[in-house]
Amino acid sequence: MSTARATDPFAPAMPPRGRFLHVLNPLAKIAGPLPAIVAVLVVPGAALPAALTAGALLLVLAGARLSPRALLGLLVVLPLATAVLTLSFTFWSDAGRASVTPLVVQLGPLRLHEAALLAGGATALRLAAILLLSLIGGLSTTGPDLARSLVQQLRVPYRVGYTALAAYRFVPRFGHELDVIRQAHRVRGLTPGRGPVAAVRRRAGYLVPLLAGALRHAERIALAMDSRAFGAHRTRTERHLVPWRRRDTVFVLLCWLGTGAAIIVALKV
Repeated sequence: MSTARATDPFAPAMPPRGRFLHVLNPLAKIAGPLPAIVAVLVVPGAALPAALTAGALLLVLAGARLSPRALLGLLVVLPLATAVLTLSFTFWSDAGRASVTPLVVQLGPLRLHEAALLAGGATALRLAAILLLSLIGGLSTTGPDLARSLVQQLRVPYRVGYTALAAYRFVPRFGHELDVIRQAHRVRGLTPGRGPVAAVRRRAGYLVPLLAGALRHAERIALAMDSRAFGAHRTRTERHLVPWRRRDTVFVLLCWLGTGAAIIVALKV
């Protein structure tokens, strides 16, 4: 444990070593892939989505700290989903236009032509590229850092940014309170039995104490914000800064240059 975390439990967690995406400004991880996402939607063909999918996947694997579940999703689930979507979009393609191209697969009445497969693959790759480009920031950015960067760099009113930050922190709070309620029910032996009806009754029994806890927590948050004069002034000082550094500018420019090069190569293919 670092000294900062030992003395200040509310200090931001230290980024993992060797994972450069975690030390970048959240806005840089949005501005960098944004032109690529737009290009995937407007540039025809499958070459650009394929190139951006491969580039985004390599960037996420090299720059983000991934859990085993995330690795499984990126390396196994995503390729399988792309293959399934390719076949699905192939069946939805225009059969009349595709029939003039060479036949690739025929299984009884099922006939898959080259144009239909290319169209289905291009559409599936577009979806995969958009997902992976979004995960560049999604897997390496926390909600609090994003809210702070919106306030500090884009000058979003702090009333909006920190209200969103407070709402974001409600989610883990509700998860903790739900675990406490479940444990309290087990200790008191409140088990309505087995089966789907019992499961519904058991979950319905969590709603009232969970709602009461949410109201108490919201009241405490409101009192804490009022006691600190939240909203009384146009600006507020920041406890945790999320600055825009030179490396953020370099990352954005490299992403834009890579996107431009990929567009040029894809249009020539």
